[in-house]
Amino acid sequence: MKSEEDPRTVMTLDAGGTNFKFSAVRGNQLAIEPFSVLSNAHDLETCLTTLINGFKEVRDSLTEPPAAISFAFPGPCDYSRGIIGDLHNLPCFRGGVALGPMLEEIFGIPTFINNDGDLFVYGEAIAGLLPHVNVLLERSGSPKRYKNLFGVTLGTGFGGGITRDGQLFSGDNICAAEVWILSNKLDPGMPAEEGGCIRAVQKAYAEKAGIPFGEAPEPKDIFEIGNGNHPGNQQAAIAAFDRLGEVVGDAMANALSLVDGLAVIGGGVSGAWPLFLPSIIDELNSDFHKPTGEPVRRLTQQAFNLEDLAQLETFLKGDTREITIPGTDRTLQYDPMPRIGVGMSRLGTSEAVAIGAYAFALNQLNTL
Repeated sequence: MKSEEDPRTVMTLDAGGTNFKFSAVRGNQLAIEPFSVLSNAHDLETCLTTLINGFKEVRDSLTEPPAAISFAFPGPCDYSRGIIGDLHNLPCFRGGVALGPMLEEIFGIPTFINNDGDLFVYGEAIAGLLPHVNVLLERSGSPKRYKNLFGVTLGTGFGGGITRDGQLFSGDNICAAEVWILSNKLDPGMPAEEGGCIRAVQKAYAEKAGIPFGEAPEPKDIFEIGNGNHPGNQQAAIAAFDRLGEVVGDAMANALSLVDGLAVIGGGVSGAWPLFLPSIIDELNSDFHKPTGEPVRRLTQQAFNLEDLAQLETFLKGDTREITIPGTDRTLQYDPMPRIGVGMSRLGTSEAVAIGAYAFALNQLNTL
């Protein structure tokens, strides 16, 4: 049974360092209105009480008993056993906290925990960007279809995830797609996260505007400054998002050279995509150079901005042609253009995480 047809309900959570966003999903649709509460990350007992009360509120809002709990939590974690490790954004978790087993004991239902970046991309692969693009390709008459999706989230940190042929790829240590620790093109001694998150935009703006970091506006305000809709240093704002796009594009190029699929972007900074997505595409389509100076494409595939109507049209059209099977009068459609598309979340980050958590829980329940 496909997840969109499944009648079971799963309680979900998107856990961040500041807020916990609770919800529930049934048949790939939100079963309740999501709500957020402060995480209370300063104190473990208070934080755990917040989690328990949040799920109790979700359960009490449902018309039928939930089949499971499934949610996103930052790493490092032993996700398969539900044990939370030493977290940077949730400092009250130290030394290993058996969060999953605790919730199973309290609610009496299976509990599954996974990485937020992984579940975001899983949700977009099931009901977001991946099926959206394949529908557009079908409508355009193209024989091209995509099975793989790589994605990143740009927010407090820099996260990522991979799905391969409809399945979440986690790795043997559940450490796959840890894009935050990829190299940083512009600051090689730092991880890519320091160029692909909220503080990276603020730091770059402060440096370009000649102000202390503590006086830098929030990224949404820097975006409005860059668009000319808010007072501030417009050139510094544009440069800050260009820098983010270059660092993120470099990290995405390294991943996409291995994954070879579509790419989706979400997270708290994603609303500013008009100022950074063109830089990402430029980086993906950039060149390396041989010792002779001869250029070599950074990616074998050509990258397209799926939010740009002209680029989307070219992406959908491709280079489709008809070829004849030798020795017959039969023809086949052939599209020899290797290409990838990069687009923004079609579900919204939190809803994508919820749907990904739902599908992950159903897969696990079906194996019990």
